Amino acid sequence: MRTIIVATDFSPAAHNAVNYAADMALAIQAQLVVLHVYQIPVAVTDTPLLMLSVDELRDAAEEKLKTLYDGLVHITSGQLPITTVARLGNTIDELEELASNHQPFAIVLGTTGLSNFEATLFGSTTALAIKHLNWPVLAIPAGKEYGTGIKKIGFACDFNNVRETTPFAEINNLVKTFGASLHVVHIEKESEEGQTKIKESSILKLWLEESQPSFEFITHDDIEDAINEFAENSNLDLLIVIPKKHSGLAALFHKSNTRQLVFHSKIPVVCLHEE
Repeated sequence: MRTIIVATDFSPAAHNAVNYAADMALAIQAQLVVLHVYQIPVAVTDTPLLMLSVDELRDAAEEKLKTLYDGLVHITSGQLPITTVARLGNTIDELEELASNHQPFAIVLGTTGLSNFEATLFGSTTALAIKHLNWPVLAIPAGKEYGTGIKKIGFACDFNNVRETTPFAEINNLVKTFGASLHVVHIEKESEEGQTKIKESSILKLWLEESQPSFEFITHDDIEDAINEFAENSNLDLLIVIPKKHSGLAALFHKSNTRQLVFHSKIPVVCLHEE
């Protein structure tokens, strides 16, 4: 059985992501694992003071998870296998350990848009998960519901070394799992070579043949704006991006491209990793 892991801090954005993950798990017949990671709060004084005991923190976390569990069982009519996990530690470390054990179909996290702090340091849990975890990370914008499902999937591709960097099997699996259509979008500038576009699109057509992709080539100077406009105009339900280590859409943590897509997108964004 497939597994979907969703992390929660019990915030409204996280609650929304949990509901989205539950509906997705039902739709694709997966089990749901809900993780909450708690940390020890310390009062900042001349001498640091432990505000709550570990036992108190664990009990409070488990009580909140029990309430969440009961609500999920109710709204899914008991049809969804659900496991809740409360752990003391670092959220990314605990997600990694949990994912290593379950090999999840996706790790689901909520987004709320960039605060001033996040815009400066890019330090949110979702951003760190995208950077450090090797499994698909699905970022759910606030207020987004699963609704009727995922029927149209977009793939934002930079057309750089697609054979070596594109996780074709994962993309084909996503499309097949949801019974969706695949729409590849490439944002190009006036100066780009036409031969490169033809070569890379031919490779994509071959390796994504089972997904029968369509292609859209857009000339635009702003990658994020162009992709978001394409997503909205095409009524996409999900956008695939591949954070790369070098160049273009690639410069995930050195430029704002993927950060903007993840935190400002109105639709869910799934970040896959290079082959």
